[in-house]
This record gives sequence, structure tokens and C-alpha cells, in this order.
Amino acid sequence: METLISILQEIVTKAISKTFTQFSSEKADIALCLQQQFGHYQCNSALKLGKILKKSPREVAQEIISNIDRCFLQEDIFEDISIAGPGFINMKLTSSFISSQLNTIVKDPFLGVKQSDPPQKIIVEFSSPNIAKELHVGHLRSTIIGDCLARLFEFLGNDVLRLNHIGDWGTQFGMLITYLKQYHPKILIGEEKADLSSLTDWYKQAKKKFDADADFKKRSQLEVVNLQGKEKEAYNAWNIICDISRLAFEEIYGLLDVKIKERGESFYNPYLKSIVEDLQEKGLIEISDNAKCIFIEGFKNREGNPLPLMIQKSDGGFNYDTTDMAGFKHRTEEEKADRIIVVTDAGQSLHFQMIYKAAVKAKYLDPNKTEFDHVTFGLVLGPDGKKFKTREGATEKLIDLLKEAVDRAKNLLIERLPNLDEKEINSIAKALGIGAIKYADLSCHRQKDYLFSYDRMLRFEGNTAAFLLYAYVRIMGIKRKVKVNIDEIIDVSEIELEHPSEISLGFHLRRFGEVLETVSKDLLPNRLTDYLYELAENFNAFFRDCRVDGSDKQNNRLILCELTGRILQKGLNILGLKTVNRM
Repeated sequence: METLISILQEIVTKAISKTFTQFSSEKADIALCLQQQFGHYQCNSALKLGKILKKSPREVAQEIISNIDRCFLQEDIFEDISIAGPGFINMKLTSSFISSQLNTIVKDPFLGVKQSDPPQKIIVEFSSPNIAKELHVGHLRSTIIGDCLARLFEFLGNDVLRLNHIGDWGTQFGMLITYLKQYHPKILIGEEKADLSSLTDWYKQAKKKFDADADFKKRSQLEVVNLQGKEKEAYNAWNIICDISRLAFEEIYGLLDVKIKERGESFYNPYLKSIVEDLQEKGLIEISDNAKCIFIEGFKNREGNPLPLMIQKSDGGFNYDTTDMAGFKHRTEEEKADRIIVVTDAGQSLHFQMIYKAAVKAKYLDPNKTEFDHVTFGLVLGPDGKKFKTREGATEKLIDLLKEAVDRAKNLLIERLPNLDEKEINSIAKALGIGAIKYADLSCHRQKDYLFSYDRMLRFEGNTAAFLLYAYVRIMGIKRKVKVNIDEIIDVSEIELEHPSEISLGFHLRRFGEVLETVSKDLLPNRLTDYLYELAENFNAFFRDCRVDGSDKQNNRLILCELTGRILQKGLNILGLKTVNRM
């Protein structure tokens, strides 16, 4: 189903073409009107055309309007079209047109959201922790943002591959295997169990020994060689380390309700040698300090010298650059990706700018066939405005942060709903606590840092998960009170918008697909959170002004409530939040 903007764009484009035949290919510039009392949408084309024609933009606007009037007013789309300021065309839609649109989308499983045609193969790479290291608050944003984008593209009908590019290969495993063999050998033969917290501590100890003990360092390097050659003992130890880490990761992904396919650096290891050989054959490799590098025009270091992309180290080893080049090649040639989205912190911007340019240069990626987006994000800050840490100054473990949010939500709910049983309290607390963390993150512009505050994110006022969930709960309460079969009502009744609060809510509901389309382009989830917050506010105004149960418009308004609930639920689902029926 087309968005309102696209419908109006087609109408005004035809009017421009009819008015000024020399601009028959000129697409109308339509935008949301920021002040709804003047109209729903605004066309800014007259300003541009007036400049070209050397005519007053208001005069140009009037000529365009005259053709809109003749062509389309009889279709009952526009209540009013007026000129504002230097030549803006304000368009106000009729309540009957908005009503007819809503009556269509309430029967549409996609809620009026246009599906991708044809569907695209989209790869979203996110989360990407390192084996033998605990997920911390720094992994939170990548996981939440990536999951949200994956959910969005899935809802739009695309074939989405969610990839977890974990750090599961390299020198660190030689160190850790050597350390475990020396100090905790029973772990490696299955006679003792370990958790990720212990593994993280052992890794730190192994790193200290690697830096201070030459013999330990030499043995560690030999273990790396053993691992790369898939020597049985080393490879078995590596699998044990990965399994311990994976168990802890899965607990967190389970809490966050995130589904993701693991495909770590080890997956690409068999391809790395051939990648280097291929790049050499294409004449892209230059030797710098005995390392094999690609130099890309425009990238320089602080001293102004060309910045290398190191494909193979001087000792013959491979690194992140090699792995990421292999990743691009595999995703385009094997996975046939139409779009690749990588979600990491902003600190990796330069790396991915260079990798992308190198992949294009090597013809691993054709920008005319495959779109690439590096989705960056800022830091999570504590109340002091500094990087979020525990009171002891250590990096906050993500599992602790999530459990704390659920505990706080539970205490809040016990105060508000003392009569609910333990099972229901726990279920709602999990939805609210995890939802609050996700929403607080996604409601901020992802490229900016944001302050983490349990108290603020669990508030029932303002732009928070609790506020939105409560609006949904209120809709469920109305449906329980009226005790009717909503599907039967939709079959025999229709939405009829009359009251100003009904019209405002109805117009906002029709814009759902428009907002999702925008997010699919700029990959900014906060546009969806802003939309849902305004939706909840519009619903609350409608609830205040328009009686539902027992009114002469009960059925019409029940359908409006139902559509609001469906869009609110779907929007929250795309953000990764679960709705609840009581709160």
C-alpha cells in the first residue's frame, strides 16, 4: 500500500506537469507539515520552480493549486489547499479520506506498510563479541540496534541474515590454551567446568604472562600454529573455550530476545590465503615494512603519509583487515547480498571506510548491485557523563545490567500491582525491564552518546517504554471492558473520524508505513520511537476526549482503538519490545 506522501507526490507531480510542461519530469517535493493546524502535508516545489521561471513562488504555487483543484478535489482527498509564507503549498486531507484509508489498513496484515518488491537479501552484522570475554555495556548498543534493523527489514518482507561476527580466532587463543594447559588442565579434558567469568579472568592472566614470560610467549605462539593446523588437542581446547563463551552469550541473547547466527572470524580462515593471492594478482598489494598492504587514495595518517590497509602482516599472519575483505567477498559472491549493514561503534568508522573502498577496488563489491551501510553509534555514559562503569570502576557486565533492570521493574510493579501473582509479576517485569533498556537506547539518535539511568528509563511519563506499554495496556483494558468480538465488528462497521482528536489519531496511524520507509533508508530507529511516542500521546488525547464504551460511536471507536493497538504492538515489536496486557 502506498504511503500518503507517495499518493500526494503523484497528485502534485501531475499538476506540476500539467501547469508547466517543461517540468514534466519534475517530482513534487512533499514533506510532513510540522504544524497540523495549517495542513497535513506541505509541497515546497513552487520555491524552486519560481527561481527557475523567474516568477513569484506564490504565483507559481497558485497555478499548481488550480490544476490540483480541477483534477483531484472531486475525489474528496483534500479539505483545503492553501499557500503559506513565500510559496509553500499546505494540503489538509479530508476526514473521510483518512477514514477510508484506515478501513483498508485495519484489514491488512501489514497495516498499510508497503512490502519490498522484489524482496532483497539483506545481511545485518551486529553484536560481535569476543570469545573468552564477557559481553559488557559496550556490546549493548550494537546488539539492540542491529536486532531492531533486522526486525524492520524482516517485517518489510526481505530475506534477512542476522550475523554475529564473533572474535574467535587469533593469537589470544594460543595464550589462553597455553595458560589452561599449565594451570587448569582438567578444564580441557572435561573433568572440571568453568564459566565465562572465570575464562575472562584467566585470559587476563594469560596476557600478563605472554607479555612478561618469553617461554610462555613462545609456547603460546606454537599453540596458535597448532590451532591453525587444526591439531587435535589445540582444536579441542579451542572448541571448549568457545562453548563456555557461547553458553554465556546465549543467556544474554535469550534475555534480550535476540536471534542471531554465529559466523566468527574462524569461518573465514580457510579463505584468507586465497584473498591475499587474489589481491596480488590484481596488482593491489604494495609491500610496506615487509607487510602486504593496500593503499587507498585519500586516506592518510596524522603525519600526512598514506595510510595502509594491512592484508598480511610481516610475519605472514592475517588480521581483521584480511578477515573483513574475505567477509565482503563471501557476502556478495556466495550470499548474493543486495544490502550489507554492519553495526559497530563509531571508533571503527575509518576501518570500514577503507575496507569498503578496498572491496570495491578489488571488485568484491559492486556498488551498483550491493549497498553497504556502516551503522555507527556513540557511547553509553554513566550519570557522571563518563563512560559507563561499575562503582568499582570496572566495565559493567551486560548480564548484570539486564538483571538489575528486571529486578527494579519487579519492585516497581509490586508497588503498583500488589494483587498480581508471582508468575505474572515476573513476566511483566521482564518485559518492562528489558524493554526499558532497549527503548532508552533506541530513542536516542544512535550516533550520539546517551546517559544510562534506570530511574529515567522506568518512568511512566515521557518518552519511555513504560509510557508506551501503558497506552497499549489501556487499549487492552477497553477491549476487556466492552466484551465484544473485535473481528466481527470490523466486518460490519467502519472507522468514521469526526472529532478533532479522532482525526489527529487517525492521520498519525496512517503514517506508520511512511515512518518505517524512512527508517529503512537512514537506519535511525529513533524515528520510530518518536512516532510511537506521538501515537501514544494522540491515543491518550483521543481517550480523554472521546468516550468509547456506551457511546453511539462505540463500534467505530473500538476499531480505531484496535488499529492503534495493532500498530503500537507492531512498532514495539520492531524495536524488540514485548507488549503486556496489564501493568
